[in-house]
Amino acid sequence: MAVSLRGSEELIPQDDWLKKLARSEATGKPLRIKLGLDPTAPDIHLGHTVVLNKMRQLQNLGHQVIFLIGDFTSLIGDPSGRNTTRPPLTAEQIKVNAETYYRQASMVLDPSRTEIRYNSEWSDPLGARGMIQLAAKYNVARMMERDDFNKRFKEGRTISVHEFLYPLMQGYDSVALKSDLELGGTDQKFNLLVGRHLQAEYGQEPQCILTMPLLEGLDGIEKMSKSKNNYVGISEDANTMFAKVLSISDELMWRWFTLLSFRSEAEIALLRAEVQGGRNPKDAKVALAKEITARFHSSAAADAAEQDFVNRSKGGVPDQIPELSLPLGEGISSIGVAALLKMAGLVASSSEGNRLIDGGGVRVDSSVVSDKGLKLGRGAYVLQVGKRKFVRVTLD
Repeated sequence: MAVSLRGSEELIPQDDWLKKLARSEATGKPLRIKLGLDPTAPDIHLGHTVVLNKMRQLQNLGHQVIFLIGDFTSLIGDPSGRNTTRPPLTAEQIKVNAETYYRQASMVLDPSRTEIRYNSEWSDPLGARGMIQLAAKYNVARMMERDDFNKRFKEGRTISVHEFLYPLMQGYDSVALKSDLELGGTDQKFNLLVGRHLQAEYGQEPQCILTMPLLEGLDGIEKMSKSKNNYVGISEDANTMFAKVLSISDELMWRWFTLLSFRSEAEIALLRAEVQGGRNPKDAKVALAKEITARFHSSAAADAAEQDFVNRSKGGVPDQIPELSLPLGEGISSIGVAALLKMAGLVASSSEGNRLIDGGGVRVDSSVVSDKGLKLGRGAYVLQVGKRKFVRVTLD
């Protein structure tokens, strides 16, 4: 129960979950724990791993976890939290996105103990007759109690009839999988409760539901989202991942510790007390950044990412940067820095390069370039734009 509740928002109903746990212990039969994700984007970010981490914790306790890819429900489009109808994805988009989902989820879950399913398995065979029979098991009044539907109705915004099918189909997933517990973000509570209702309608023991908070992104305000560009993708390179985690605020850091770290709550509390007692909060943030980076890469990669960040902070050059060889051409002895930045792919145009030089954002061999008229002749140079863009260029 302690593992279930850590960092969670709500467990419904808690007494039923206790009974399921006790029965599982008495019989030795693992509980079936379900998480469904619609492949609406090709990549999984740290926000998705809040529920994946909880799945892994329950998986480590011996229960059967089911990672469900919503290839059918993606055709409808989840209306959760939407003030307009979500454009449904095409079958081609869903296929492309789904190809990377399980591979990335396996970076958190133990793939050897994970049941992977697609809800088209039972949703497609349902057919029109089965869909009508399913729709008869839930009434419109309860559907309109849903916050986003209710708000859109009062504001005169469009609600398409097909959007009512989404919670029904997600709920039917629980019937098909005979789940004991379904996980989801707080925005999924209505859909998860529909699953409980439908299981009872089909004569099954209703699942419990466990909602997890939505992780705030790098800005500390909006929920993590690729569309808001405040995300950390779990397939990003180690250096980028480390630097992004280190960029969050000191206040947000503790929430990330609770929802993303595998450290015990006692360890986190001790670390927080040390910071409150005067220890530099950056020490704790570095520990978090290294833990997350090591999880998706390796300890060695996390150590290297830390050193890379230190080098960049000091104006140094990372150990590994792209290398490029460029011919000056016959009769040409030198080239302007802005033009070279464009040739090296660091800027889109020479005028952009000049603007960056004016702003002090360009370095050559670690020295800030202040003269837009500077020209470089044959030789090797390390070009730097901003804090993260480096290229080693050889002019010959």
